[in-house]
Amino acid sequence: MWKRMYFEEEATQLINSDLRELSVAANKVAQHAIKLGGLGSGVSFFGLIAAIAAIYLLILDRTNWKTNILTALLIPYIFFSLPSLIFDVFRGEIGKWIAAVAVVLRLFFPRHFPNWLELPAALVILIVVAPSLLASRFRDDIVGVIVCLIIACYLLQEHIQASGGFRNAFTKANGLSNTIGIVLLLVYPIWAVVVIVF
Repeated sequence: MWKRMYFEEEATQLINSDLRELSVAANKVAQHAIKLGGLGSGVSFFGLIAAIAAIYLLILDRTNWKTNILTALLIPYIFFSLPSLIFDVFRGEIGKWIAAVAVVLRLFFPRHFPNWLELPAALVILIVVAPSLLASRFRDDIVGVIVCLIIACYLLQEHIQASGGFRNAFTKANGLSNTIGIVLLLVYPIWAVVVIVF
């Protein structure tokens, strides 16, 4: 009993220490981004971080760290937050080939098409076939940022509710990695709104 209480106190102290270090690191990243290129350059950097966090959450959901969050919402989030350079690569010939192979595998060899590959294939197909209005105008506008903000807030709210409260979402080991990933999803749209408004 005594060892368990000591372990829980030590675990809480370690987690709090890690969260403080993460906030210091995030503050330094923001300061360096402002120094290097003003507020605008931080948007593409945080967009990349957010896209990586969304991909991380997709991968995490397919492992034994199953979550109750609606991971299909991460696909439009990645669509709107992916940096233009990577987005243009997938929108070009490479993306068309990946989409064609995914469709052929899904149609003609459904038993050999794994379930974990459906959402990434849907993302590539969405990037390839999205109309220019969506792919060019809305992605680089306040509309895409608002969509990302709504998705991130919804996922955070659902995760906190599934964890049993705000405190449990940040202290339980099995939910902490999801919480960090979802909080990283919030960074990009908040930063982009700050840049657009100011």
